Amino acid sequence: MSETTDVCIIGGGVVGASIAYHLTAAGCSNVLIVEREAHPGMGSTGKATGGIRAQFGTEVNVRMSLYSIDFFTRFEEATGHPSGYRPAGYLFLATDARQLEYLHAARSLQASAGLTNVEHLSREAAARLLPQMRSDDILGANFCPTDGFISPHGVLRGLMHQARARGARLLCNARVRRIETDARGVACVSTTRGEISTRTVVNAAGAWAAEVARLVGVEIPVAPLRRQIVVARCEALPGEFPMVVDMSDGFHFRPEIQDGRATGNTLLAWSDDSRMGDFQTNFEPSFAAKIIERAGRRVPSLAGAQADYARSRAGLYEMTPDHHAIVGRAPGLAGFYLANGFSGHGVMHSPATGRIVSDLILEGRTALPGADALRAERFLEGKLIEEPFVL
Repeated sequence: MSETTDVCIIGGGVVGASIAYHLTAAGCSNVLIVEREAHPGMGSTGKATGGIRAQFGTEVNVRMSLYSIDFFTRFEEATGHPSGYRPAGYLFLATDARQLEYLHAARSLQASAGLTNVEHLSREAAARLLPQMRSDDILGANFCPTDGFISPHGVLRGLMHQARARGARLLCNARVRRIETDARGVACVSTTRGEISTRTVVNAAGAWAAEVARLVGVEIPVAPLRRQIVVARCEALPGEFPMVVDMSDGFHFRPEIQDGRATGNTLLAWSDDSRMGDFQTNFEPSFAAKIIERAGRRVPSLAGAQADYARSRAGLYEMTPDHHAIVGRAPGLAGFYLANGFSGHGVMHSPATGRIVSDLILEGRTALPGADALRAERFLEGKLIEEPFVL
């Protein structure tokens, strides 16, 4: 196979699909998405929990979230598919003075970036949102009612369907072997299914982004980090409650939603299981007992929860040193663009990412405020933008 395309996107997850959606919406229909697996979304997108929040500690992440959440609220109108957006809220619990100070500072920063509906709650008010949890050690909490959940698969389907309806093509079972360049920049992408002539390539390869970038001599500090999710059954919890985040160690949990309905299961997540630097996505059953024991300290009824080992899973974050994405032109190579390193925020920030990359390709600039902070050059310039709280 040999073909020509205006834009070749490497990676058929939700980020690549969003870039294709925004490009085709702007009139660039000659777009080809190259996916290494048999179907799109079989990497990190398929393992994501679907949490979305605007409660971040940096302006650029707040603004990325605001754009994206607004997009998710009108997703079905734009794509013909539901996003599954449920504004159940995120509840951040502070149990010491340092965490409480962070919540106050974060709320001020969030308001300055346009997020004005974050509420600071007392212990008693936080406990009313989920009476089943232990609250005697809580000093205060922040709650944003428009944070919540989406369906990663639903979002991927909607974006991909609409992009393809407007002319984008999808090539699956195609691994990128090399990317050729010439004096003008990117020239050709060679895959296991043929050659693709193009002057514009977008690296949206998720945890494999650094490997793809090295094919053109570009170094980006992106590394895989394994994270595990446990699906647990607990009859004592309600079907609807916010994402609850214990700031003492990052343990967080939320109700499981499938096909728009609460299943009665709870999703448990904790970074204690993390393993950096390899691409292993095996789920370790021993982690289930460990996290359920930890969960029982915040919600006593979870101590007796039963893990569904068949549906619990492991997936990969794509981490950068400052826990922010790398979005924009690759330094020193014309026609090569980066959409990488989301550090666990790829699904929730996919609409904003698609808009930024599409703008840069077609217009040379983007109007999304603060996006320039995500340039790859920041690591060489010492302009890191550390996100203080990563889940």
